[in-house]
Amino acid sequence: MKKLLGALLLLVLVAVIAGATVFVFSREEATVPIEQGYGPNPTLPEPNPTLLPTINVAEATPWPEGLKPTAAQGFAVNEFAAGLDHPRWLHILPNGDVLVAESNAPPKPDEGFSIRGFVMDVFQGQAGAEVPSANRISLLRDQDGDGVAETKTAFLTGLFSPFGMTLLEGKLYVANADRIVAFPYQDGATEITAPPEKIADLPAGRNHHWTKDVIASKDGTKLYATVGSNSNVGENGMDEEENRAAVLEIDLASKQTRLFASGLRNPNGLSWNPESGELWVVVNERDEIGSDLVPDYMTSVKDGGFYGWPYSYYGQHVDQRVSPQQPDLVAKAIKPDYALGPHTASLGLTFNEGDLFGPTFKNGAFIGQHGSWNRKPRSGYKVIFVPFASGKPSGPPQDILTGFLSADDKAHGRPVGVAIDRSGALLVADDVGNRIWRVVPASASSS
Repeated sequence: MKKLLGALLLLVLVAVIAGATVFVFSREEATVPIEQGYGPNPTLPEPNPTLLPTINVAEATPWPEGLKPTAAQGFAVNEFAAGLDHPRWLHILPNGDVLVAESNAPPKPDEGFSIRGFVMDVFQGQAGAEVPSANRISLLRDQDGDGVAETKTAFLTGLFSPFGMTLLEGKLYVANADRIVAFPYQDGATEITAPPEKIADLPAGRNHHWTKDVIASKDGTKLYATVGSNSNVGENGMDEEENRAAVLEIDLASKQTRLFASGLRNPNGLSWNPESGELWVVVNERDEIGSDLVPDYMTSVKDGGFYGWPYSYYGQHVDQRVSPQQPDLVAKAIKPDYALGPHTASLGLTFNEGDLFGPTFKNGAFIGQHGSWNRKPRSGYKVIFVPFASGKPSGPPQDILTGFLSADDKAHGRPVGVAIDRSGALLVADDVGNRIWRVVPASASSS
């Protein structure tokens, strides 16, 4: 009887919370045009926290038959592959084969019940974010070069929430949620059955942000890995944030790890800038201080650099929620290079070094924006391009692929990883739509 009463009380409490949520959410919304949240100097209004966070998640619904995202004028999009299981990240092999990490968050440790956690799980489930992880990397092959993969094979299985991948000197390195492992690779292989070689452990545990990306240095001696924070703004204690909200450097000879850059709340999309040679990432910034704050960003990553989290954002803008503060750290916080809009959940980043898209797009950055949950109105849910000149962003963003939100405000898909294939086309992983999209200039599509 007590259990029944407890369950009924819980239902009533959740209903009350949901009712309060609707009321509170309807009062907080963006006051700054989204365009002002992009660029080297975004508009940063005063924080606007609410009793309960703004939750405005687009419910996930499958792509209707025959429907696809909308390519910008002058571009064309087609379905490269379908029938995938939550595809998150992409890697192009030298022979043109495409690796796709079919993955999601690892099981959560038992932290007890909380109303906030329960409500967030419900909303994330509606957004398609709570599906079990396939823990697999699949290989897609377009044998005839027509822009559609004819075959799909299970390339690696039994992984632990895999994400980033990089190939170096006959080894494929995979960033699981808890470690980097390596496998022997032979050109043209469609499956790897060899056991993994452990390269380095990565911070895991709670895994509030679980995605780990990895890239090799140009000289082949080091790996760089991203590790997101274990909290929004350090509310679980800074002891849990050791070597998190960071880019780590792993020396391959010694397998020793060191902190390369810190204060990066949730970095992903490691990419080498083709003109400057610098390492760049996209970063998901903090939540729950209003729909206008804080813009996600992309930035060059400096050895030893500190980028503010959790104590400040965009340089010296102090987050008053964090206690105790660290004014010495805030004083040296580096301002990011380029804002990508508040709550856009920018995850994918790749520089375009090819010629297929023409000189205007040469050496610029394509960015996959997974889409907001903490903003009203919604932001992200698209792929954008930012032009670069002399290694620096040189203009406003341009929409490349939109239409992931339906006319009735549902999410048919959510773009994540982006990559340039061997022909120079842009590939986009759509984890809710379970597809890979391929974008080319319209002239290339019709030729």
